[in-house]
Amino acid sequence: MNTTAREVLEFIKENDVKFVRLSFCDLFGVLKNIAIMADELESAFSNGVSFDAHAIRGFRDVTASDLFLFPDPATLSVLPWRPGPGRVARFFCDIKTPDGSAFFNDGRYLLRRVESRLEKMGYACKIGAECEFYLFKTDDNGEPTDITLDSGGYLDISPLDKGEDIRREICLTLEEMGIYPESSHHERGPGQNEIDFKFSDAISCADNFLTFKSVVKAIASRNGLYASFMPKPMPNAAGNGLHINLSLSQNGQNIFKNAAAGEHSNIAESFIAGILHEVADMTVFLNPLCNSYERFGAFEAPLYISWSHQNRSQLVRIPAATGEKVRMELRSPDPTLNPYLAFALLLEAGLEGIEKSRALPDAIDADLYTADKSVTASLNLLPVDLSSAIGLAEKSDFIKSVIGEEMLARYIDVKKAEAADFALSQNKAEYYKERYFPVC
Repeated sequence: MNTTAREVLEFIKENDVKFVRLSFCDLFGVLKNIAIMADELESAFSNGVSFDAHAIRGFRDVTASDLFLFPDPATLSVLPWRPGPGRVARFFCDIKTPDGSAFFNDGRYLLRRVESRLEKMGYACKIGAECEFYLFKTDDNGEPTDITLDSGGYLDISPLDKGEDIRREICLTLEEMGIYPESSHHERGPGQNEIDFKFSDAISCADNFLTFKSVVKAIASRNGLYASFMPKPMPNAAGNGLHINLSLSQNGQNIFKNAAAGEHSNIAESFIAGILHEVADMTVFLNPLCNSYERFGAFEAPLYISWSHQNRSQLVRIPAATGEKVRMELRSPDPTLNPYLAFALLLEAGLEGIEKSRALPDAIDADLYTADKSVTASLNLLPVDLSSAIGLAEKSDFIKSVIGEEMLARYIDVKKAEAADFALSQNKAEYYKERYFPVC
């Protein structure tokens, strides 16, 4: 057992931790966990904790259903909303097979492999997430209603903004868990909020994103509210986006550092070009629900595969910033993705762009929501629906090379069934409300 694990065991004993949650996410980004007693943690570090992988969507069939969770000591976090006596700690876990080898369909393992390749090429990537969510009132039974907490708009303050205390509580809770929010505010939609947390390495950002969602849900529930990360919970209001910010460094220097002034390194341009080249094929992983495609083309959600500086109508923009905060921002993803798979695909696309010296197309310095067809006619569109996105991914050699044919097949099988159910539905709005709203 390594030193870090021993230090963790000492912390558990000294801080009245009685319960330990071993967390992981399924193929589709849904957070799962097993709770063990604190006395079992030492065994979990050494031997893992078994679970039925056949019961987890997209993992394994019933003939080989045993997998094991091994807690990652570096991810120890005490849950602030579960106070003592008998505190609760949480770890993210690596998933292994009975013979001790890594489970290849574990997105966290995949992202770790991609990060290793990045390092071997001499680069380091930092990722920051900007996540939006709605707050809805609940009924007398605690079930979510379609009534938003308030009617506020972008950057409004109290009394129009009724979510400021909730956001404050979320931010303080995240800080207690070692996740550092940078800003929070009311977003454009009624009852819509955004909290942005500090950038970090890819694995930490993915872990933090899943923690963030669970904290938002827990704090909202504690205040008699329901937090929704559904991409488009209200048909005539802004959707929930997950803007992903990426910066790339080489020899400790951010290669995007002059991008805000319009000066690009060849490496930065090829990295962005690689993502633009593959983004349509990976969209089913960035926007995994039928409802995801309702966002595109309105309320600053992109429709075309294009880029520019500062322009919020683009798929990729280079925000105005200085120094280490200069980065590229991808604006199409939504909060229902699996962050490990999404980040792995984006980083691999960027690296492929560097390796193939892809040329960055010209910037489109126009408002693409109102632009004439003479501007948009030459631009490729993002997939228009889940079925289109599935078709692109299924035929993509790039996707297969990153995640493997088995993982792709398992993912696509579930998404095809989902798209088929949607096609048979008589009422799109009712399908969204019943299928996605209670769980997203």
